[in-house]
Amino acid sequence: MLLENRIAFVTAGGAGIGRAGALAMAAEGALVVVTDLDAALAQETADQIAALGGVAEAAGLDVTDDAALASAIAETVLRHGRLDILHSHAGVQIPGRLDQVSVEQMDASWRLNVRAHFVAAQAAMSVMKAQGRGSIILTASNSGVQYDREMIAYATTKHAVIAMAKQIAVDFARHNVRCNALCPGFIDTKFNAGFESQMGGRAALEDYVAQAIPMARFGTATEIADGIVFLASDHSTFMTGQALVIDGAESL
Repeated sequence: MLLENRIAFVTAGGAGIGRAGALAMAAEGALVVVTDLDAALAQETADQIAALGGVAEAAGLDVTDDAALASAIAETVLRHGRLDILHSHAGVQIPGRLDQVSVEQMDASWRLNVRAHFVAAQAAMSVMKAQGRGSIILTASNSGVQYDREMIAYATTKHAVIAMAKQIAVDFARHNVRCNALCPGFIDTKFNAGFESQMGGRAALEDYVAQAIPMARFGTATEIADGIVFLASDHSTFMTGQALVIDGAESL
């Protein structure tokens, strides 16, 4: 198995891409610490992993609480003696143009989409650097390599995540700790609520997907999970500082 005996820590692992990635890493042998703002959803993911023969732990976690986030990662290391994979996935999608998004909404986007990744990566790096190996995966979006209409908070913060991943990568490559940005396109999950609202409803979103994405369909959480396993595993040992875009060619 690709991730046998490795310890993985996942934020926002209670649903969608976060859950799919946790399940996929556990299927490849990792012990996965699943966290989510909703502790019950995190436990559901852990229960699904256990039902499939994997090993997981679950906990509620608000990643906008810096101390709680850093502590959860430190406690994982204390329990298991190491941390091999961080998938910092939590994020928020607030639609709107410059004249429609409040300063408070922009701050909320930054705190969840950027700052939480920084805090999580900082806590993980203190362990991974000492180990001499590790993989940090920060969820950005294909919105980080293009510009979505009327999505200033989302596009700005997702571009920032990619810049952060590149900076971490170049600063810590010599320590054999890799950092990459995961950039999904349209995946059919509840996270699309912002885009759906901005586009005028589900039918409009489906029409956009059919017209704007060359593959003419949504991606699946499982397809993104395959990318997560790739970035977490030794199949990507010479890859760092990259934006792995999985979007059916939408951004081209």
